[in-house]
Amino acid sequence: MARTPAAVALVALAPLVTLAGGCVHRAESGPEPRSPPTTFEGTFAPRTTRAEVRVEVQEGYATWYGAALAGHKTASGERFDPGKLTAAHRTLPLGTWVEVTRVDTGQSVRVRINDRGPFGHEDRIIDLSRAAAEVIDGVRQGVVKVQVRVVDPP
Repeated sequence: MARTPAAVALVALAPLVTLAGGCVHRAESGPEPRSPPTTFEGTFAPRTTRAEVRVEVQEGYATWYGAALAGHKTASGERFDPGKLTAAHRTLPLGTWVEVTRVDTGQSVRVRINDRGPFGHEDRIIDLSRAAAEVIDGVRQGVVKVQVRVVDPP
């Protein structure tokens, strides 16, 4: 039986087509499902203390987020409530308490880190809930210069 060049090429490519098809199938299946959080909503164990966090003070800009994300799950697994004193930080452990002080007025608020962010410019170091932004009069401006200091939990 004579083999044509096209038949030889198909036989040579058959394993590659099979592999490529397998890759596409795995990509479409999506990531492994995550297990549910192991803590109850509102309870964060273990609590992070100042001694457990290396960064003591950061200076940069705070932004805030509110009603648009209300009810969405945060990185900690709890639902975001813009009326609570919470915040998002890129690196601090979830459950860490920080004091956010507005540099120009000295107004401060203590918040618990329960989410990740802010996303965007690296000078923005913390995203506050609307309630926290109201305490330091940062809602109208949207972006205010702050110092963030890790504190012990209440």
